[in-house]
Amino acid sequence: MTAPPGPRRGALALLAATQLLLITDTAIVNVALPSIGADLGSGPTGLSWVANAYLITFGGLLLLGGRVADLLGHRRVLLAGLVLLAVASATGGLAPGAAALVAARAAQGAGAALAAASAFALLLLLFPDGPARHRALGAFAAMGGLGGVLGTVCGGVLTDLLGWRATFWLNVLLAAALGALALRVLDGRTGSADRSGRHHRGGFDLAGAFTGTAGLGLVAYALVGAAGAGWLSARTLTTGGAGLALLLAFAAVETRAAAPLVPPAVLGRPALGLANLLAALAQMTLFPMFFLVSLHLQSVIGYAPLGGGLGLLPLSLVVVAVAPQTGRIIFRLGLPRTTTLGFVLLCAGTLWLALALRADGTFAHTVLAPSLLLGAALPLVVVTTNVAATAEAAPGETGLASGLVNTSQQFGSVLGLAVLVAVAAGRTGAVDASRWPAVAETAGHRAALLTGAALAAVAALLSVRLHRGEPAAGADPAPAPDSRTPDPRTPGPR
Repeated sequence: MTAPPGPRRGALALLAATQLLLITDTAIVNVALPSIGADLGSGPTGLSWVANAYLITFGGLLLLGGRVADLLGHRRVLLAGLVLLAVASATGGLAPGAAALVAARAAQGAGAALAAASAFALLLLLFPDGPARHRALGAFAAMGGLGGVLGTVCGGVLTDLLGWRATFWLNVLLAAALGALALRVLDGRTGSADRSGRHHRGGFDLAGAFTGTAGLGLVAYALVGAAGAGWLSARTLTTGGAGLALLLAFAAVETRAAAPLVPPAVLGRPALGLANLLAALAQMTLFPMFFLVSLHLQSVIGYAPLGGGLGLLPLSLVVVAVAPQTGRIIFRLGLPRTTTLGFVLLCAGTLWLALALRADGTFAHTVLAPSLLLGAALPLVVVTTNVAATAEAAPGETGLASGLVNTSQQFGSVLGLAVLVAVAAGRTGAVDASRWPAVAETAGHRAALLTGAALAAVAALLSVRLHRGEPAAGADPAPAPDSRTPDPRTPGPR
């Protein structure tokens, strides 16, 4: 039995709003970073970790969060994730120093992982198959893409009017509101755990979650600090080598675990693997772009945080206009061509932005026009990679495939920010900043954006090989609801 259209629309609005909040939280602090650094006395590397701490725990714990939700109930874990996010945000708003703020951001990421995994699983239960699910996936992906833009805008407004701590208190209010709405919109039995245990063999893959998250964290730490310590320094080589060793251990754990977070056989499917790679490459370009543009508007052009946030408002308006049309574009052009078009636009927009930057430029002459092109590219690459990542999965594997692409996006954001910040810092250091600080910073921002454009170009070439795969054969089908229990797809208050 399928839930009535009205309750399903209400639940979809709740879940999409949750996704919007979680992705917004990855960007909302970026605009506030200069103010945070001035207030807490933190340098560029420490500021990067304020952003990276959230992304690392968010991306590293997404798959484990899905396992927890399967065992304990998706609605229950969604509420737990929102509560943890609210508490961690309040802690960040009260943080006395940079170390406490980084710890709060890591806790925020853990709460976000629980909430995101549960929200996506609930969406799949509410929209079991067919065009309705594809439209819901498109709305979900569009909210994720729009969140990066709105986070930048809201971060600038709040920082300028109320101070950087207001960005954290906003999360407290929104998480509390979504939690209260979830209690009303989602029935207590919606997405409840299967008490028979027949779906979940082997329990938690704690070893996989630990090695994957710790490995990513060490690699990101090595990349972020490489510009200051040196790429061949003992610290960079030691931490980077330890991170790679942990990632290799993660791969070994997954081949032996009774219930691995990422079954190796799933990653062996070409379309799924390519879709995850493209999702990571998209975020390696997009997320650092928001970070760099915000810094350039404030530190070079001289805007206040409010201006730095509002500078990307035109981009967000284009995203809102293009996102609802993405499904039609896919229908007319096909998935591969639409994906390629998105990455070509992403490459062109990022390249245009890099070449337009000037130390004595203005917003209208440097950022405005390229940002409009990037606004058209963003929903195309986000929606198509999500569609491609779920198309090849069997019914019982859709949640895993979706978790993989979300994880790839978060990991891409972490690595992209680390690499592009390192490129920017290295190029800035090569210019005489004592005589021409604005010229040095502009050179660094341009070099980082050129690197992002190169990544988008690689993705455009790879996307030509993308195709809509068929569901994998031999996988267990999605189990029908037990006749002795209420249909888990039926939301609405009782």
